[in-house]
Parts: sequence; C-alpha cells; structure tokens
Amino acid sequence: MGREAIPSWYFVLVVVRQDDKFLLVHERKHEQKWYLPAGRVEPRETFVQAAIRETLEETSVPVVIDGIYQIQHTPMFDGSTRMRIVFTAHPQDDTPPKSIPDDESLEAAWMTLKEMRQVPLRGDEVLRIFSAISNGAPIYPLSLITNEAPLIVFKKE
Repeated sequence: MGREAIPSWYFVLVVVRQDDKFLLVHERKHEQKWYLPAGRVEPRETFVQAAIRETLEETSVPVVIDGIYQIQHTPMFDGSTRMRIVFTAHPQDDTPPKSIPDDESLEAAWMTLKEMRQVPLRGDEVLRIFSAISNGAPIYPLSLITNEAPLIVFKKE
C-alpha cells in the first residue's frame, strides 16, 4: 500500500545587495508592509528561475543570483510542508527599482539596515536575514541545487 503524497509548497526569497543597501519590496498584500523579493515557484520552473522572475516582477530590477544563504523546510500543522530557499543576488545593471504600483507590488527601494528600521516590515526575519548577511554569514554555492541523476538501468546477464 502506497502512502499519500504530502502537499508541498516551494518558495524563493532573494536578498539583493548593492554595497550597504538591500532591495526591499513594498508589498501590495500582507498589510502593505515591506519585505524582500519573494514568491512561489511555478510549475516547471527551477528555484533560480523563480528567484530571478519574482525579483524582476516585484522590483523591476534584473538580478544575478550569487548563492544560497539558507534552505528552510517547515512541516505545517495541516499535514503539508513548506520549503524556502533564501538566495543572495546582485543587480545585473543600474535599473532603478519600481516606482509605479502594479499587480505585483506598490514599489521597491534600496535601503540600509538603519533605513529598514524606519518602515513597517512584514516580520523580524527581514532584519535578521539582512543583518546576518551584512555580518558575513556563510553563503553556499548554487551547485547545492541539482537535478536528480537519470536512473541507470542495469541489464541482467
């Protein structure tokens, strides 16, 4: 007898850093608070593709993904599970952050840690993540994420 599949949700969060500033999103949802670029991974999309897409949609800033800060896995009370990968990135060019609201977000802005403390953040994790990275937290290579190797079928002789 097989087991039932566990409903699973996959999310990406992206820490985009430029010198001493970080890219934040003024969210349309979540009580219109500030957060880092983030979102759900879509079908047939890799984690890295989702991180690049979500950052561009929410901030208008194209990014290059540099590494992985954390991989988080949380079993939920309803029997589902949530996995989040927190990536680090830098801007691909000097495109300014979004200033005109759309369906994805109200705006985006570069902020220092001090400036972040002056705006309503979605949660304490925002400052905790950005502070850790500012203080030299380890960043892991993107090679930690790989596709499964193809199955190798051996013939009986």
